[in-house]
Amino acid sequence: MTHNNYHVVIIGGGGTGIATMYDLCLRGFKVTLIEKGELTSGTTGRHHGQLHCGARYAMGDKNIAKECMEESAILRKIAPNAIEYNMGMFVALSDDDMQYKENFIQSCLNAGIPAKEIPTSLAFEYEKNLNQNIKASVLVPDGTIDPWRLAISFAAGALKTGNATIKTYHQVISINKKSNNIESVTVINHITNKKEIIKADAFINAGGPFSGNIAKLADIDIPVSPSPGTMLAIKKRISNMVVSRLHKAGDGDIVVPQRQLTIIGSTQWISDNPDINRVPQKDIEFLTNAAIEIFPCFKDYEYHTAWAAARPLYGKHNNSEEVRNLSRDFEAIDHEQTDNIKNMISIVGGKATTLRGMGEVVSDLLCKKISLDIKGKTSEIILPHYREYYRGGYNGQSN
Repeated sequence: MTHNNYHVVIIGGGGTGIATMYDLCLRGFKVTLIEKGELTSGTTGRHHGQLHCGARYAMGDKNIAKECMEESAILRKIAPNAIEYNMGMFVALSDDDMQYKENFIQSCLNAGIPAKEIPTSLAFEYEKNLNQNIKASVLVPDGTIDPWRLAISFAAGALKTGNATIKTYHQVISINKKSNNIESVTVINHITNKKEIIKADAFINAGGPFSGNIAKLADIDIPVSPSPGTMLAIKKRISNMVVSRLHKAGDGDIVVPQRQLTIIGSTQWISDNPDINRVPQKDIEFLTNAAIEIFPCFKDYEYHTAWAAARPLYGKHNNSEEVRNLSRDFEAIDHEQTDNIKNMISIVGGKATTLRGMGEVVSDLLCKKISLDIKGKTSEIILPHYREYYRGGYNGQSN
C-alpha cells in the first residue's frame, strides 16, 4: 500500500483536528474527519480569540512561550484573512504589578519575544480608554484570531487537495479493535440517526476536552483535565489591542477586541463533563469588575453575552489551583508505545495559537510510524480564503 491509499480517520473537528487533516492531506494521505457537531462547535469556536505571542507564558514556561511566538508568526503569514495583527499591551495597575514588570520583560526577551516598555503617555495614545491610573505598560506582538475563519481556512485547504472527507454531525460511538489493532469506528449520524462503520488504516484522537472520553472507547486512559472558563462580551469595541494585566496569569486578566465586541476572559474551574459548561452567575460580576479595572468605560456599554469553553489541559488535577498550573503545552501520544494499540495517536493539550504546529507534530509521528519520509508543508503555503470552504470547484467532499 502506498501512502496515497492510506486512509486516516481523525476524530474531532476543532482547530487541532482540522489542522491535522490539512497537513496529512497535503502529504497525500486520504483523510476522513468525524465531528459530532458543526466544525469548531466545541472549544475552538468559543475561546476569546487571542493570538498569543507567548508573553503570558514567558515567566512560567519558556518552551511554550517560544512555541507561541514562532507559531503566531507563521499564522500571520499563512492566514492573513483570519488574523488581526493589532499587537498587545500588558499594563500595571498596582505596586505588585510593578514588581512583576522587570522579570516579565526579561523572560519575554529570553524566549525570543520582543517585549518593550513604553511610556504611559504613549499607551494612552494607543488606547484612549485605558485606566488613567496605570503605572506602566509593556508592548508585545499579540494579536486577535477569528477562530472560526482560521479553522475553516484549514478545512478549505484540505478539501482543495481532493484527499479530505468531512463528516459533521457524526459521532463516534464505538472503536472496533481486533487484537492490538483498530479496524474501524462506528458512527451515528445525528441528522438521520443512522449508524455507519468507517474503516481506516490509522486513527487520530483530536477530541480536545473530549479526548479522554474518546480514548475510553478503545479502553485507553488519557489524563485530560477539561477546564471550563467563562468569557463575557459587551456590544462595543473599546480597544484595538489585546490588553492584559501585568501580573501572574489569573482569572479575568485579558481584554480582547473581537470584531465590534470587547471580550474579557477568563475564569477557570474543574469539570468532569466537557458538554456541561454553564456560566456561574458569580463569574459575570467578577469579569465585569475585572474589565472595569483596566477599562473603566466597560461599564457604560450594553452587555452582549457570557459563555464558557472547556480547555483541554493535559494532566490530572486535585483542585482549581493545580489545574491553573497545568502546562499549556501539548502532547502527541503514540498508543503503540503506551497501550499496545498499533494504529492510534492522540493529540492533547495545546492552544489555538499552536494548532498548525500540533497538526504537524501528529503528522510527523504518523509518517515515522509507517516509515515514510514526507515533510510537512503547512508553514509555507498560504491558506485559501475561508469562503473557499463553501464554494464549488474543489475535489473534496463535505458530508
